[in-house]
Amino acid sequence: MKTHVVLLGATPPAGLGDALAARYEIMGPLPGSAAFAERAQAMAADERQRVRAIVTMGTVPMTREAMALFPALGLVCCVGSGYEGVDVAAARERGIAVAHSPGANAASVADVAIGLMIASVRGFRAESQRLAQGSWSGNARERAPMRHGLTGRRLGVYGMGAIGREIAQRARGFAMQIGYHNRHPLDGVDARYFATLIALAEWCDVLMVSVRAGADTRHAVDAGILAALGDDGHVVNIARGSVIDEAALIAALERGVIAGAGLDVFEHEPAVPPALLALPNVFALPHIGGASQDAQAAMCAMTLANIEAFFAGDPLPTPVRE
Repeated sequence: MKTHVVLLGATPPAGLGDALAARYEIMGPLPGSAAFAERAQAMAADERQRVRAIVTMGTVPMTREAMALFPALGLVCCVGSGYEGVDVAAARERGIAVAHSPGANAASVADVAIGLMIASVRGFRAESQRLAQGSWSGNARERAPMRHGLTGRRLGVYGMGAIGREIAQRARGFAMQIGYHNRHPLDGVDARYFATLIALAEWCDVLMVSVRAGADTRHAVDAGILAALGDDGHVVNIARGSVIDEAALIAALERGVIAGAGLDVFEHEPAVPPALLALPNVFALPHIGGASQDAQAAMCAMTLANIEAFFAGDPLPTPVRE
């Protein structure tokens, strides 16, 4: 008999729902686009009282009020590394554990980050449009605008976590110089440390945003940081859209304050400003960084491991530490 109840607060990756259902009694995923607390309130009170664990995504707001709806709740488990929507302090006050999947999708996201960097620096979108519009008359008479390559250029990694390290490792294959900004220097990282984000932006040619989202990083990349990056600089974001001030980014791209951007995330997903998508110096993707078979399998395995450990009374393999 399945005695442990797990609520799916968001649609899980392919395979995770079935794997959970084979082990536990499952409720959800909760339907609709309303806030999590509003959707949870629509559940019957006796159902909410039985929920022991919630599987969700880091972008879903898991507030103090939302968790209070579940008197037996003991675990909030985020699929993926992000947990910015979870009120971790409120969870700990109630003795609710919080887990996530750090590093599970790091390689997959880093692959996309490098692709976006190349696309932006080499102007893939503008050149593809030129070809589609019939503006190319052959290399003998008309060549594409000469752009910089990657060799010897400076990559500034904002957030040298698991994903940032994977990006830096790949960038070294292009003989790029690597710098980074974190809250403090890291041991064992073969890259130049910058104590402030603006100092990193002034130094680098490509600013790679891979920092964890949160109140302290919201709009960290603002008009001032973009101006420091300069008119030959590029910004790539594979973290969360909230880290970049999207209105400032659009203005900087339109006015030539920076040269280009490669984006896999946006501030108000799934809504993306038409003005941003219309710019020829923007190469954009629909948040596919972690959407590889390998990454999904790793996130599912890590989520299952955390849930199994919780119900067994064992230490969580990957608890949130902050």
